[in-house]
Amino acid sequence: MINCLNAARYFIMRAYEDGIEAEMTNMKVQKLLYYAQSIHLALYNEPLFEEEIQAWRYGPVCPPAYRFYSDFEAKQLPIPREASLSQLPSDEKELLEKVWEYFGGYHAYRLSDMTHGEFPWKRARRGLSPEGSSIEPILPDDMKALGYQKLDLIERDNPTYNAAMSEVLKNALAAKSFNRIRKGEVHDWLNSLLD
Repeated sequence: MINCLNAARYFIMRAYEDGIEAEMTNMKVQKLLYYAQSIHLALYNEPLFEEEIQAWRYGPVCPPAYRFYSDFEAKQLPIPREASLSQLPSDEKELLEKVWEYFGGYHAYRLSDMTHGEFPWKRARRGLSPEGSSIEPILPDDMKALGYQKLDLIERDNPTYNAAMSEVLKNALAAKSFNRIRKGEVHDWLNSLLD
C-alpha cells in the first residue's frame, strides 16, 4: 500500500512530462486519486492507499492530499522531487500510469462532472442539498463497483477491443452448433412460461 501523496505526486509528475502542468490543479488530483483507488479496489480487492475518500460538495476528495495542496487552490501544482517517486512499487506505478493514460487528459471540471454523475459520490451524499458540506466517506465497496465499470470502459476503448470482439463473433458464427433449435421449440417454451 502506498501513501496518497505519493500517488498524487505521480500524477503531477506525469502532467509535467506531458506538458499539461498548467491544468494540474488540486481538484484534478483529487479526482485522479478517486479513480486510482476505485480501479485498484476492483483489481486487487484492497485499497491503493489507506487514506479515506470523502463525498465533498465538488466531488470525491482525499482530505490529506487536499490539505497538502490547499495553498494552491486552482493554481498549477509544483513539480515533485524525483526522489519522492522512487518509493513507488512497480505494480502501483503501472496502475497509476494506466489511470493517467485514461483520465489524465481530462480537464479537472470534466472529471468533477463525471464523478458527480456516478453512484458512489451520489450515494454518500444522499439526503444532502447540492450546496451542503459533507465529510461522509465514500464506501470502498461502492468505489470497487465503480472500478469494475471503469475497467470495462477502458477495455472497450482499447483500439484492439473491436478487432478482438469481431474475431470472437466471427468464430462463434462459423462454429457448428450441436444444439440446434427445432421449429416450434421457442414458441412452445414461451407458451409454457405463460401458463
